[in-house]
Amino acid sequence: MQPVEIKRGSGPIILGLPHTGTFVPGEVLAKLNERGQKLTDTDWHIDQLYEGLRDDVTIIKATFSRYVIDANRDPKGVSLYPGQNTTTLCPTTDFEGESIYREGLEPDETEVEQRRLSFHQPYHQAIEDEIKRLKKQHAHVVIYDCHSIRSTLPFLFEGTLPDLNVGTNEGKTCAPEIEKAAIEICNQSAFKTVLNGRFKGGWTTRHYADPQNGVHAFQMETAQSAYLTNEQAPWTYDETKAEKLRPVLAQILMMMNDFALSQSAT
Repeated sequence: MQPVEIKRGSGPIILGLPHTGTFVPGEVLAKLNERGQKLTDTDWHIDQLYEGLRDDVTIIKATFSRYVIDANRDPKGVSLYPGQNTTTLCPTTDFEGESIYREGLEPDETEVEQRRLSFHQPYHQAIEDEIKRLKKQHAHVVIYDCHSIRSTLPFLFEGTLPDLNVGTNEGKTCAPEIEKAAIEICNQSAFKTVLNGRFKGGWTTRHYADPQNGVHAFQMETAQSAYLTNEQAPWTYDETKAEKLRPVLAQILMMMNDFALSQSAT
């Protein structure tokens, strides 16, 4: 199993899919407890939700589970949200704060580094390579990081999460025109939206963002209640819900595409 799948497009948008993978090497799976082996915190069907919204996008998808290593965490292990509950580079607990490993089998520093080299690094090398490729064609590119999460997780946040959670790290990761237009599109829809709420953008968004030099980054964290039948196994994709949401996401991608092309033309 290759750690990353890449679909190359000619347009200025890169879709990042760091958490939709479910591959777990056998030696890691054997260390996970029954709870961990369910892979509950996967971004279930987020790839399906975005599939076909634009034909010209580049898609970079991690095939491995975030329980192997989290592709959207700082490889040095620095917390994205100091002082708040979160999961680590190689998580040992799930989004409910419960252990996902058999007792005494949590990965040590050596194993974490091995996983980083085998999985985390290839995923981010792919992002770096695709940014370089597209920057040769477009003066401006947009990295759009696709995420989803259960709407109720008391360990991580209070109450119920809005449907659409836009993250730009307080406006630092993309041009203000992108942020403003994205929020306007979301607010004109039927979906509850928040800007830079609990999720302000993960390591991918923050690390690659360089809007002054034409690299814009944007994270969309979607509540799974907006496109799944239920937020529990078997994590069934709800076509009816999804078909209401997909046009909103497509409109955001079209806006970003038009913005990048217009900036590249000036």
